[in-house]
Amino acid sequence: MNEGLAALEENDTWDMVDRPTNATIIGSTWVYSVKMKADGSLDRYKARLVAQGYKQEYGIDYEETFAPVAKMTPVHILLALALIRSWKLHQLDVKNAFLHRDLQEVIYMNPPPGYKHSSPNQVCRLKKSLYGLKQAPHSWFQKF
Repeated sequence: MNEGLAALEENDTWDMVDRPTNATIIGSTWVYSVKMKADGSLDRYKARLVAQGYKQEYGIDYEETFAPVAKMTPVHILLALALIRSWKLHQLDVKNAFLHRDLQEVIYMNPPPGYKHSSPNQVCRLKKSLYGLKQAPHSWFQKF
């Protein structure tokens, strides 16, 4: 969780502001996973902060959600062509991918569980996209 919070702060993901009146405040939660090595042994424990985007309303909290998705058949064809023609392949893994796109909408979120902040009357005004937001995949693809 500390690593996740450090990444969020490093990316300047939100500003702490006084709770606005008449604004939708979405929640947040931690999602935990266990990462294993190829041999089946424990690699590490991972925690990811996720916004509870199911409270977002279309036209108010977000507009666009479309993000292209690759189907496996064209990916397999591309890999086969690369093998046949001896093309070099490169893999791209973007750490905290959704955190790299500035939000266009104004979204308020309750501080994450375990986050120390100055006043209980403050919320996070999101500046960057976050996992769980309905527009997160679209925002990330726009940045990409």
